[in-house]
Amino acid sequence: MRAQAPASNPTTIGLLKARLESVFGFKAFRPGQEEIISAMVGGRNILAVMPTGAGKSLCYQLPALAGEGLTIVVSPLIALIDNQVAQLRSVGAPAEAVHSGRLREDNVAAWRRVASGETRLLYMSPERLMTPRMMEALERLNVARFVIDEAHCISQWGHDFRPDYLGLGILRERFPRARIAAFTATADRRTQEDIHSRLLGPDAAVFVHRLDRPNIEISIEPKRDAQARLLDLAREHKGEQGIIYCLSRKGTEETADFLSANGVKTLAYHAGLDAATRAERLDAFLSEPDLSIAATIAFGMGIDKPDIRYVFHLDIPSSIEAYYQEIGRAGRDGLPSRAVMLFGAGDISRRMRMIDRNDGPEHARRAEQRRLLDLAALCEGDGCRQQAILKHFDQEAPPCGNCDNCRNPPTLSDASAQARLALRAIVESGETYGASYITEVLRGADTEKVRARGHEALTAYGGGAGEPAAFWRSLLRQLVVKHFVFADPEHGVLTIAEKGNALLAGEIDFAMRKSEPRTSRRAKAAIAADVAGADPDLLQALKARRLELARERGVPAYVVFSDRTLIDMAVKKPSNTEEFSAVFGVGAAKLAEFADEFLAVIASTA
Repeated sequence: MRAQAPASNPTTIGLLKARLESVFGFKAFRPGQEEIISAMVGGRNILAVMPTGAGKSLCYQLPALAGEGLTIVVSPLIALIDNQVAQLRSVGAPAEAVHSGRLREDNVAAWRRVASGETRLLYMSPERLMTPRMMEALERLNVARFVIDEAHCISQWGHDFRPDYLGLGILRERFPRARIAAFTATADRRTQEDIHSRLLGPDAAVFVHRLDRPNIEISIEPKRDAQARLLDLAREHKGEQGIIYCLSRKGTEETADFLSANGVKTLAYHAGLDAATRAERLDAFLSEPDLSIAATIAFGMGIDKPDIRYVFHLDIPSSIEAYYQEIGRAGRDGLPSRAVMLFGAGDISRRMRMIDRNDGPEHARRAEQRRLLDLAALCEGDGCRQQAILKHFDQEAPPCGNCDNCRNPPTLSDASAQARLALRAIVESGETYGASYITEVLRGADTEKVRARGHEALTAYGGGAGEPAAFWRSLLRQLVVKHFVFADPEHGVLTIAEKGNALLAGEIDFAMRKSEPRTSRRAKAAIAADVAGADPDLLQALKARRLELARERGVPAYVVFSDRTLIDMAVKKPSNTEEFSAVFGVGAAKLAEFADEFLAVIASTA
């Protein structure tokens, strides 16, 4: 689903391209950016669905800096707001933030700069924006555009619905002359339609870009001796940064302690920590090049760091959307990165119990259950992982060649007899039970529930006693994944699909994926190949100087320069300011501030 952008004045696009190079240091737009920017400067409301790392921030920052009036950026997290403002200021762009995490006098000073017209970009949370006082104050200013970041949060069908976003629908009424731009990386078709209707109106331009992340090597492994496997994975990436996602706060603490005790510097991050501790640990992660974080989803959308090399999941996330967003925090610089999930059958049961405890409306719980089962299907699938993720978002793609299933196809074995036994158990028990109960019947469990229903008399009862419960749970999930069985999203009740009837009749067979650990190539080797041509000693020296400069300024290292810029620097080895200005990511402000510092490093290693 893609709308044609309106034709733009060539002079306007020429001006924007000049600003792109002079301010941000980029010689050209990334794929898809120019058409979105053209629609925005042409006066359209827009919805843009872009993969993490595709440069969505630039799509609204550049028009804001080159145009007239004020652009309000609505973002859900203070950490994300502060990171964006720090990066804009580092390139000499006037940007401000007003939020509860700042001193009152700092917010007042920022507002004065906004009101005077000195600042063209103002970042706020939805809670601060929607206060009556703020809305009245903004109505007195020349607001040209509202940008809604993480726009999927407005949809109750989305994976990360936030009630505070609902009020944003009134912006079109209160500010009829202002344009609205909505950006997200994770929205299926239903969520896109919800964003469109709630925020944008009928004439908005919609841009849905390809969401594949070919630089991320995706693997999903059976969860066996999870701590030992995690330590092996972390040691493969020694000296690099990553995020390890856990389901519980206790899990993050235990994981951080375990890895730190075994030589992998790691901190825990979760919502149970006080605000000062969370801020301190986030700052450490953004500044220290070898520190990793064990986190719950509290460590989420606020992370805008381009050189995270890995994301590991010790527990299954809540949905494909959440999984895609979380692994998308790796490799935003485009360099090879790695995502590994350790998946166990018990993960789904724990997540289902969490959903059952939610107090939200019934339809929302059903949607959560459906999304979880979709992710379980991805875990059990034997096809390309990237291809399956893209299909979930209504996009087609050939096999990626980079995920575990593409590189090392799973072993499939004939399990037709076992599958037919499982299908008989479902049919004979009336197609009114879920996988846990069917597993009990298959294994001949002598329980009150089984006896009360008389199911010990079924022909399938006890027929699978020779296999462990984990085998039957995996087989039932794979029957669902491959559309032999339908699992009701509300209660998990299993019913036979058309393919299942054909299997029962002996017309087709069933091959089951074996659950076995499989090795993965190391992402570090791929990264080393990617920086071929860069002097390794010079690159290390440039990184060391970048860290010193970042600490002097109290900003994350990537705010000074990204890894991609340092790699280009180590390849080109500029010897003067003119050559330095040709390095990727060097605009006028950074040329003036940092050229002498890094030219000295290059000269000293020549």
